[in-house]
Amino acid sequence: MTKTPDSPSIALILRREQIYRVLILAVLIAGCGNNILQPPEKTRELVIQTRVGSATYSVDGISGASGFDYDLARLLAQEMGLNCRIVVAASDTDILIRLKNGEAHLAAAWQTPVDDSGIRSSTPYFQSHNVLITHEASLPLTGIEQLAHKTVNVVAGSRQEAVLRAVKEKVPDIVIAVNHKPSELDLMEGVATQRYEAAVVNNAEFDIGSNFYPELQESLEIGPALPIVWLFSPGVDAELITKANAFLERMQKSGEMDRLKDRYFGHVERLTQADSLRFIERMNSVLPQYRKLFHAAQARTGIDWRLLAALAYQESQWEPLATSPTGVRGMMMLTGDTADHLGVSNRLDPAQSIRAGALYVSDLRDALPSSIGEPDRLWLALAAYNLGMGHLNAARYIAKTQKSNPDSWFAMKKVLPLLSQAQYYSRLKSGKGRGGEAVIMVENIRVYTDILNRHEQPYRPMERIPETSAGIQSYPLQYSNEFFND
Repeated sequence: MTKTPDSPSIALILRREQIYRVLILAVLIAGCGNNILQPPEKTRELVIQTRVGSATYSVDGISGASGFDYDLARLLAQEMGLNCRIVVAASDTDILIRLKNGEAHLAAAWQTPVDDSGIRSSTPYFQSHNVLITHEASLPLTGIEQLAHKTVNVVAGSRQEAVLRAVKEKVPDIVIAVNHKPSELDLMEGVATQRYEAAVVNNAEFDIGSNFYPELQESLEIGPALPIVWLFSPGVDAELITKANAFLERMQKSGEMDRLKDRYFGHVERLTQADSLRFIERMNSVLPQYRKLFHAAQARTGIDWRLLAALAYQESQWEPLATSPTGVRGMMMLTGDTADHLGVSNRLDPAQSIRAGALYVSDLRDALPSSIGEPDRLWLALAAYNLGMGHLNAARYIAKTQKSNPDSWFAMKKVLPLLSQAQYYSRLKSGKGRGGEAVIMVENIRVYTDILNRHEQPYRPMERIPETSAGIQSYPLQYSNEFFND
């Protein structure tokens, strides 16, 4: 009886697989550079893991990289005197894998603590919970048992997928659709267009996305509220975690954390559902005929055309013949003096109005002190567009007397309404001002801009068009030099 060779053992198969992975890793390292994580003090570089999302990280061709988590982690790197390198992961699961592989020092991506002895967490800096969303035409849900036989979408590899699988243990008939779309906003779009029956997302994304898709409704909270933290690779020194926790504590105590939260979340609940629906309807029906005019205005000023379009909607709802009782006219609601200064012969001509309105915002922004950074600089310029620079400067003076930061929109939102109170305006040369209206205007524009950024593409001219009528000097557009790894 001949003896046939034994089949390879499981141990041998695993060993071969290990060797194969090592060879593949060697090839990747040779092609992409050394991925072995070095201490940030040695490389002078803090490697930050994140993922694409409204609350985490996104890159726009005009304004560059942004996101609450991105900005917060970048400030940590800046405080430590380190360069910042962003590594973008595909999902929450991918983040954990990459952290354990030592591909980043920390993950700043709306993460919750994980049950893994190797991956450590920072102190919490936010609270978040998961919500099940449906279309407004659907019947509201009152309990998870009503999810039986319903198809619920989640982003593949997300915490929401894990939470939903836990729900399935209690509601076996729920159908989980694992979606490989890159973000929760894509799921919300699917529910809004009724391609998906329901989805589970985190509440911060829903708060932002409900303005983009006002047809959505929050039906159920799924699971408890959880702390949001940074996660650290097993290989990082404990000193980095100590420094990060101290930084987060200082951000909380100084009020800078509140200012950053306000930048990304402070305006999202400003509009009603009816406001959002009307804006989106006119965005589809009216805006297309003026889009090229806004593009040209961006080319002249470098201000994103979508923000200029949002300003025009706030001023006139894109009505070129709009006229107010105070005498301001046209799509950008220009005063007669402003129109004369900017060479406008007909304020009711949309081309002239949009061009002049954009140049006026650019003028106001340039007139502000150099100590004011973006985006606060632009938001304060918009407030001056409504109030006039005299009233804005008066409000900045009041802020200084109250030990508030006159360069911060977060602080100025609280100061501007004081211009209508006699105890303040009676001592000012500029007199009484409608500061509360200016705040509402700017906050509305922020929401409208967010909606346009979601639905409309950026415009990327190669250079600005020279402008001479108002003495506005032109410069080449500055594009983001932000690179990230996939």
